[in-house]
Amino acid sequence: MKAPLEMASCRYRPATQPTFYFIGVTTTSSSIMRVFPAWARHLGLKDAVLKGIDFPLHVDPEAYREVVSFIKSDPLSLGALVTTHKIDLFNAARDLFDVIDPHARLMHETSCLSKRDGKLICHAKDPISSGLAIDGFIPAGYFADTGAEVLSMGAGGSTIAITWHLMRKERGADIPSRIIVTNRSQPRLDEIQRIHTDMTSTVEIEYVLADRLEINDETLATLKPGSLVINATGLGKDAPGSPITDDGVFPKRGIAWDLNYRGDLIFLDQARRQQARQQLQTEDGWKYFLHGWTQVIAEVFDIAIPVSGLDFDEISRIAIEAAKG
Repeated sequence: MKAPLEMASCRYRPATQPTFYFIGVTTTSSSIMRVFPAWARHLGLKDAVLKGIDFPLHVDPEAYREVVSFIKSDPLSLGALVTTHKIDLFNAARDLFDVIDPHARLMHETSCLSKRDGKLICHAKDPISSGLAIDGFIPAGYFADTGAEVLSMGAGGSTIAITWHLMRKERGADIPSRIIVTNRSQPRLDEIQRIHTDMTSTVEIEYVLADRLEINDETLATLKPGSLVINATGLGKDAPGSPITDDGVFPKRGIAWDLNYRGDLIFLDQARRQQARQQLQTEDGWKYFLHGWTQVIAEVFDIAIPVSGLDFDEISRIAIEAAKG
């Protein structure tokens, strides 16, 4: 294994101004490339720039180590937001982090890299940002009042964060009556089950290997009215398609949440076609996007960014205008 400083010189050039990285799959097509400069002006982040770094899914661990080593050793590389690769990057580069926050340690993932006093810090910000997003469209007491369940398709970092938020003991009785996590491969299901076991929650949880879309359809059909159905697979953004077929039927008075806000959004289209008949509430991933990015920007640049109110509305407005191009 190469030493971190040796690896830092392999692919990446030292930053010449304060630089924040976006580590993903298709970063150039993300609206954040237009939004960040507008936010930087609004937040007073003088000369700060955002650069995308794309990796294919489940790339060789050495590639993750190289980028983490570079950020760690380069003075003007301030940190990064990580999507899609949160778990793989954490597992590949864990020994390179000087500090690992409690959420990252529990969930074995990182969505944010920051630096303080010469130390590289690994954060899992998704539990915070997903909680802010959910609480924005599901009122307090909803699960206690309705007995609703949750189906999250995809067992990656987003589902780990969302289920953590909904299972917390601090919620009291306001927890789902059942959580079902489906995934097309078994190892991710095993990992999220380990995390849930460590949480010692009282929520009933089922793990379903869904290597065919029809299995997700069948799981969908078992949900109680009012249940929350989440597309956390990346399908519709990182890859085409949806985790369900057109024959999948959403629960009556349910909530369909697509974590994507750009791309084909086929899952959301499927839900909207049933919206009137099933009395569905549909949500895209825009607020999740806002909270996900602003939480990380606040950490990397060590600034305070509001999470609600008029100031947050202005941040959203700026993003909408910038995203239009």
